[in-house]
Amino acid sequence: MENRYASHVEDAKHYTTERLRSEYLIEKLFITEQIKMTYSHFDRIIAGGAYPKNEKLTLEAGKEIGANYFLERREIGIINIGGKGTVIVDGEKISLESKDGLYVGMGAKEVIFTSENISSPAKYYFNSAPAHKSYPTVKVVASDAKPQHLGSMDNSNKRTINKYIHPDVCKSCQLLMGMTILEPQNIWNTMPCHMHERRMEVYFYFNLPDENVVFHYMGDPKETRHIIVRNEQAVISPSWSIHSGVGTSNYTFIWGMVGENQTFSDMDNVKMDILK
Repeated sequence: MENRYASHVEDAKHYTTERLRSEYLIEKLFITEQIKMTYSHFDRIIAGGAYPKNEKLTLEAGKEIGANYFLERREIGIINIGGKGTVIVDGEKISLESKDGLYVGMGAKEVIFTSENISSPAKYYFNSAPAHKSYPTVKVVASDAKPQHLGSMDNSNKRTINKYIHPDVCKSCQLLMGMTILEPQNIWNTMPCHMHERRMEVYFYFNLPDENVVFHYMGDPKETRHIIVRNEQAVISPSWSIHSGVGTSNYTFIWGMVGENQTFSDMDNVKMDILK
């Protein structure tokens, strides 16, 4: 598990490109037969990827969380972006097709990731947050996620926000999680942009064709910065930062939020004329 410490908005204004990437970009999430995790001190979220082929991969607690087992004081949201697989939660086998999700509440002692077919292995992206109450395990098939249609072709941002872990779909302690799919010939997400001081967020970009990139915008609205993101990479977005992106093609991203509330519409909108 990799550690990332929290940073102040005034400090981030002076970061070089290399420093911005080392603080906020998660470059490698999927390593064959491994679980790769990044622990952020922003609200203590963990972003990770599990990539089983032949092996069964068991989620284990590390020194970073000081627990006897991973979900002793945490909850987790999982979305499969690969082939068909099975997640085993305390002996219960839960099958996940591509783009299916799973919420597992605090107290589950064993979580195991497996793939159905070695030639088309599952790829599990997950976010985990500290929890103070246990909620039931819920499978969220892609068609059960609550959609919200936003944007337009004229603004190159026509997209569908699919809410997976959200009060309208399944109960969680504090974690929110979903998937935004941009339609072909659309490249902008979350523009006009916003902030939410009450929640931080992690963006995980995927389904980005080879040789294409996303310019992820962050920072103070009046002193913005950008990070070049490639396929299957993630960006940590502090609560003091805008979060928006534009790609050289359309793409999909998974967002996970942790913080004070679970009100999806609780946003501090940023007017276009103040962006710099």
